[in-house]
Amino acid sequence: MAAKWGLLGWLTCEHSTPLIDVFMQASSDMVDVHNATVFKALKSENSYLRIQDDTLSGTVASVDIATKENLENLVKVGENLLKKPVSRVNLENGKFEPSNQGTNEEALIRLAQVLSKEKRLRDMTSPLGNHRLAGHRTTDPSS
Repeated sequence: MAAKWGLLGWLTCEHSTPLIDVFMQASSDMVDVHNATVFKALKSENSYLRIQDDTLSGTVASVDIATKENLENLVKVGENLLKKPVSRVNLENGKFEPSNQGTNEEALIRLAQVLSKEKRLRDMTSPLGNHRLAGHRTTDPSS
């Protein structure tokens, strides 16, 4: 199909912009491959979590359609992504493969727990971490 598009076909085709989509997707793929390579080199593959859907098409794939219907559809896409298994890019073939780490939802919960624990540890060791005990004021109204 793409072989017969011509210049205008690459610029706009059925409510999409194929040429721009190619550049945007290539950038996303390169970031993922780069990050996966770095985390693998550091022997921390399980610490890298990227959740995305490369199969979006039509209005849901557009970044500039903010209708109520499209936003509701994006919420559904996000909810479906949470139920999918955690996947990693295979650096040998560039394809996403399940990584046997549960669902994206479970991985996000684990990540939130790690970040919360890290925040508490940093607060305990920071000179300003115990600002309530030390009498310091913050701009946080919950303090």
